Amino acid sequence: MHISISFKSIISGILILLFSSRFVFASAKIPVHAKHGMVVSASTIASKVGVEILKKGGNAIDAAVATGFALAVTYPFAGNIGGGGFMVIHLKNGINTTIDFREKAPGKAYKNMFLDKNGNFEPKLSLEGATSSGVPGSVAGLIYTLKKYGTMKLKDVIQPAIELAENGFPLDKNTAESFKEYLHDFRKYPASFKKFSNNGEPYKEGEIFKQPELASTLKEIEDKGDDGFYKGKIADLLVQQIHSLGGYISKEDLQNYKPVERKPVTGTYRGYEIVSMPPPSSGGVALIEMLNILENYNFKQDDWGSSEYIHKLVEAMKFAFADRTKYLGDPDFVKMPIAELTSKKYARSIFEKITNRAIPAHEILPGKFPEFHESMETTHYSVYDGEGNAVSTTTTLNSAFGSKVVVAGAGFLLNNEMDDFSAKPGVPNQFGLMGSEANSIQPNKRMLSSMTPTIVLKDGKPYIIVGSPGGSTIITVVLQVIMNCIDFNMNIRQAIDMPRIHDQWLPDEIYYERFALSPDVKNNLIKMGYKFGHERTLGLAEGIMVDNNDGTIYGASDPRGPGSAVGY
Repeated sequence: MHISISFKSIISGILILLFSSRFVFASAKIPVHAKHGMVVSASTIASKVGVEILKKGGNAIDAAVATGFALAVTYPFAGNIGGGGFMVIHLKNGINTTIDFREKAPGKAYKNMFLDKNGNFEPKLSLEGATSSGVPGSVAGLIYTLKKYGTMKLKDVIQPAIELAENGFPLDKNTAESFKEYLHDFRKYPASFKKFSNNGEPYKEGEIFKQPELASTLKEIEDKGDDGFYKGKIADLLVQQIHSLGGYISKEDLQNYKPVERKPVTGTYRGYEIVSMPPPSSGGVALIEMLNILENYNFKQDDWGSSEYIHKLVEAMKFAFADRTKYLGDPDFVKMPIAELTSKKYARSIFEKITNRAIPAHEILPGKFPEFHESMETTHYSVYDGEGNAVSTTTTLNSAFGSKVVVAGAGFLLNNEMDDFSAKPGVPNQFGLMGSEANSIQPNKRMLSSMTPTIVLKDGKPYIIVGSPGGSTIITVVLQVIMNCIDFNMNIRQAIDMPRIHDQWLPDEIYYERFALSPDVKNNLIKMGYKFGHERTLGLAEGIMVDNNDGTIYGASDPRGPGSAVGY
């Protein structure tokens, strides 16, 4: 008995050491490295498509657009032309900009559209079927970006996606299993069941997945650009599908959709410049607010994973999410105190409230700024070229396979982004996120997002390019990857591999990955007043790190997912 207990103690001790700051998680692994360019995405095939564009002389923007269209074919779980997203760009001339191609509420949407006759929120209406879909923005966003900042023609960057849809590709294990997992949902919609089943049977790993209808849609886009999607045949099929299922998107909604180029939200952290996405993404504002709070601490190498470190991280997360809930929404509809939320002075005032105990959620109130009265299955890809151009893109259908509705005859999935609105202020959405009037449903309004595509600059040049899927956890995943690199001197492989934690103010509990918390750390946190949610996977980060001394480009795709970093 004594020997058995001793053996268990030894094994437990080894595990804790392996995943503590004294032994870097996955330290034996080195990132993929290259000299000329790098693409990191959740699909190995899509990453290879992007790199081939770089090899043909395209820049990072050309490669990002090609990767985006390829993901719509090879990663239907979240890659899309029926959804939307955000792109953060750093150009070699030093200009930073962002492209907002977030979905919009249809013109016929209204504030209480997801409430029943008694005023209660009906989640099913916002989560599945045509009523859950916003006006797609991906096609318009990718084409706008290519025209303005790319060097190649649309036919050159979309052709690989067309060929993949037409000729098919062998399904990997993860993709085949995801089709099988959601087959019962697809059965409700004939076009969806036809696309994602192999003549009525589940697809198996290694079988060739062809998408002729999607190939036809991509050809329409290739021939006619925006008009190939937002007008004509494809638009007719989309609206017909939506209306047959009781949805709201009209031809006018499609014709009127336009992406918006916005000024990035920026900040600094220990001398590095943070360039991220502004609203209607909440990610950049919340990320900079958290970094500003945490900059008041000096972290040592041995602090990583300690109860004190977790405590400081979590308190910063809680305050930022409280502010997100109250203030953030579509900038075309609400006025927001962005400068105040991202100021060092405001962060210092929060830092001074943090003590050695957990502050209960009900004691944390959003900041007061008197002059103002006002998605889980996403995917990210990062691109860098040898000229110094960088692109960080997060795109989504919201839930896995979005609304589960494939447009009959057009072969692509529709999003369920309407769930990202606050259907009823004070009632959480599918990610447990609360919302306020700032994110209420209004016609033609963009719904608030947690997507956080980010570029970190060192001496004005790209150093880290990163982002992640994961709904509300996106912001905290990006935070921890950046801190792992800057505060703990990890390479991009180590920074992404390390186990993570998450807290979003409400519900008032910490979520954590396996090995993120040793038993001693967890007990210490409980004594400080913390509660815990369940163990879960947090995000799928896709990152690039650039060594500007020798020009080496390092890439890493999250081992939690099926993707790859591909360089040349």
